[in-house]
Amino acid sequence: MSHALHRRKPRAFPGALGMMVVLALAACRKDTVDAYGNFEATEVTVAAEVGGRLLSFGLEEGDRLPKDTVVGVVDTIPLVLERQGLVARRAAAASRTRESGANLGALEVQRTIADRELARTERLLKQAAATAQQGDQAEHDARVVREQLEGARAARASAQQEVAAVDAQIASLDDKLARSRVTSPLAGTVLARYVEAGEFVQAGQPLFKLASLDSLTFRAYVSNTQLTRLKLGQEVRVGVDRADSIATMPGRVTWIASAVEFTPTPIQTRDERADQVYAVKVTVANPDGRLRIGMPGELTIPRDRPAGSAAGPTGGGDE
Repeated sequence: MSHALHRRKPRAFPGALGMMVVLALAACRKDTVDAYGNFEATEVTVAAEVGGRLLSFGLEEGDRLPKDTVVGVVDTIPLVLERQGLVARRAAAASRTRESGANLGALEVQRTIADRELARTERLLKQAAATAQQGDQAEHDARVVREQLEGARAARASAQQEVAAVDAQIASLDDKLARSRVTSPLAGTVLARYVEAGEFVQAGQPLFKLASLDSLTFRAYVSNTQLTRLKLGQEVRVGVDRADSIATMPGRVTWIASAVEFTPTPIQTRDERADQVYAVKVTVANPDGRLRIGMPGELTIPRDRPAGSAAGPTGGGDE
């Protein structure tokens, strides 16, 4: 006797039902998203402030640097030698200033004596007790002393001016010596390194780039209708992809464009780019470093704002 074997086909509706649930959830999530955008940060490119050979340069891409950290040193030997020459030149000018001062003191005494002798000779001439030649000689002597005095004063002023000029040059060199140390202007993460130790760099040449990644700025573009639900300082939600889910985090609106613009090319489709939108910036904390510059995200604006609290475009202007 044979027995017929009947195989039961698996039921298809649970799988279909699950797919419908996934699609419904995705649709619900899509409905709650108000705008899309990307994360950005304020990047700072640090350049050499003086020219010379880069003696040391101790940083790598990805390093976290505290503010004012010295990461490199430009060769300062030429500057030091130039400074020593200026110091010697200043000492010589200061010595001439002192000599001119001493000479002025002696000439002041001579002028007093010459003026007194001229006055006495003039009295004698009135009394016919002195000759005209004696009068001419006394006047000549007084005039010569006055001219010498003027020359000494000019020499002292010139020496003083030279001292001041050299002091300014020394101060400029001291500033260059201080700037020969390459430091981090802010606390941040090194994004790029452009030179190596031992290279000769010019003043103004980029050395490295860094940015503070403890918090990033999410830039998105919203319509005029969505804009009426936003205001500066408002708390919003920013979502980013995490494997098979969306991770959301709080953010605060820090800037709203004051002028409308067309949707930027990378943001939406060609048809949607014809729409006019407002750019907004949202600051998002990034303590664990999960967010990256350029990472896409989505903006969700809370729906529970009370009526009448809408804010128009404000703050900041175009950037």
